Formats: sequence, C-alpha cells, structure tokens
Amino acid sequence: MTRAWILPLLLVLCGSVVATGLVLGGSPGAAAVFLLVSVLLAGVNSRLVFPKSIAAAEARRRSAVDGRPIVFWRPGCKYCLRLRIRLGRSARRLHWVDIWRDPAGAAAVRAANDGDETVPTVLVAGRPHTNPEPDWVREQLSSP
Repeated sequence: MTRAWILPLLLVLCGSVVATGLVLGGSPGAAAVFLLVSVLLAGVNSRLVFPKSIAAAEARRRSAVDGRPIVFWRPGCKYCLRLRIRLGRSARRLHWVDIWRDPAGAAAVRAANDGDETVPTVLVAGRPHTNPEPDWVREQLSSP
C-alpha cells in the first residue's frame, strides 16, 4: 500500500528541495512555480485522481449485476492516467480495482496477460482487454 505513495512523495520532496535552493538563490517566484508544478505532478501520479477502488471480487459481483466494465489499474501508471483523463466523468461509471491494494486483482491481471501485471486491463463481459483506447471503453459503457 505504501508503494503507491512513493512516487508522489518523491516528487513533493524533490520539488521542495529544489524550491528551497531557488529561494536561497534569490528566486522566490521561480521557487513557488517549481513547487506548485511538483505538487500537481504528485497529485496526478497519486491515487487521488482515480475513482474509489474496490476489491476485484466486489467489482466482478457489481459488473455481473450492472454490466459495467472493470478497470484494473495501479498508481503511477501513465497509461492508466491517460485512460482516466480521457474518460472524464464517464470514469465514475466503471468499476476500478487497484492491483497494488488487491492481490486478487493483481492475479486476475497476471492471468489475462501471460503472467505480466500490464495495466490498464479492462474486463468487459468477462473478456480482458489490455490498454484499450479510451474511446472504445466509453463505447462499452453505452452498449447494452
């Protein structure tokens, strides 16, 4: 669970160190901008921008009831972030499973990807799709 926060914490820590150096060097404006960019990058690479994750078993149960796709993801994955951003508000309609928090979710991803934990892996009607196009995922939400 803590490894999900390593990258965001490193971004903030490094940004703070560089910003401190800029302030001491007489550039408080540049320091403020650099620190702001570091904090924004940390937020984007954290789990905060993703909908609340649920366990894989719960996601499968809910998907069986409502037919919505399941997205297996992990924090820090640029492809997961791309999918999340491109889906916009539609992302809330999917069932999200953080494979770093749920061992059963990680096992499902490995089973679908020849032993690799390649994310995002989207499960639609029981069939896995690795790193699908966001437009295709959006279409799956509107299809019966």
